[in-house]
Amino acid sequence: MKNRLKVLRAERDWSQQDLADALGVSRQSVNAIETGKYDPSLPLAFKIADLFGMAIEEIFQRD
Repeated sequence: MKNRLKVLRAERDWSQQDLADALGVSRQSVNAIETGKYDPSLPLAFKIADLFGMAIEEIFQRD
């Protein structure tokens, strides 16, 4: 699954740790999602979408 998480995070000048703290996950989890090594659970995907004020489909796309 592709995602725009790194770009969205950079636009807000957030570090991976900043995003991880806001989501209640580890920095390693954010890194794994950004690099496509891990697909977030549906509740986490909704949390990410809510945090950025976007729909899940605007952040995550199928390969």
